[in-house]
Amino acid sequence: MRRNQRRDDAPACVRVIVLAKAPMPGRSKTRLTPPCTPADAAAIAQAALEDTLRAAEQASDSPMPRLSPMLALDGPAGDWLPPGIAVVAQAPGSLSERIAAAFDAAGGPALLIGMDTPQISPACLRSAAAALTTPGCDAVLGPAEDGGWWCLGLRRPEPRITRSITRGVAMSTAQTGDAQHLRLHALGLRHSFLPSMRDVDTFDDALAVAALAPGTRFAATTARVRERIGHAAAPVA
Repeated sequence: MRRNQRRDDAPACVRVIVLAKAPMPGRSKTRLTPPCTPADAAAIAQAALEDTLRAAEQASDSPMPRLSPMLALDGPAGDWLPPGIAVVAQAPGSLSERIAAAFDAAGGPALLIGMDTPQISPACLRSAAAALTTPGCDAVLGPAEDGGWWCLGLRRPEPRITRSITRGVAMSTAQTGDAQHLRLHALGLRHSFLPSMRDVDTFDDALAVAALAPGTRFAATTARVRERIGHAAAPVA
């Protein structure tokens, strides 16, 4: 650490990494089928990705810290990609290795999200960046309602941290969020929690999230699919 550089100096810029697959039938949102067709699932995935990228782009208007969107993409870019967003190819390997490589590519403080929470807003991303850059905070974790997580932020994504941050943490289980929380503790990272969100795994999730985000591409696309297939939302327990 350089002289006069404090550990808690506030970063001037935070990357918003969107880790995503290119929306293609048979590869995107496969848990939506059935009742969706592969084409329906890909259309919903594309709308979710577009809304997420738009939120990240609009959040970049924040002056301090400045937010800078970056797409870590598995697959080819399409006309859904807004101009001006930096794109890096996802690294090969496990999800843990791809997450580590995305943090490495960010080159500094970063929030990593997926394309499963299209209800995310610019204000939500700005709030997450503000939490990450608060003195005494090394990381942030956004829990998902199904037990996973929707956001992981690192203030100093050093290789020692990125190589270990998700390695061995079982993904897509009801215990993933708790396991990730324990990993942050094990690495000695001072952290705070972001608000919980519902992510989109099933079509009932899509219907619920669409209701939270009226006026979005995701809500409009989900409504068109629902009308075509005549699917009714599952009753609330």
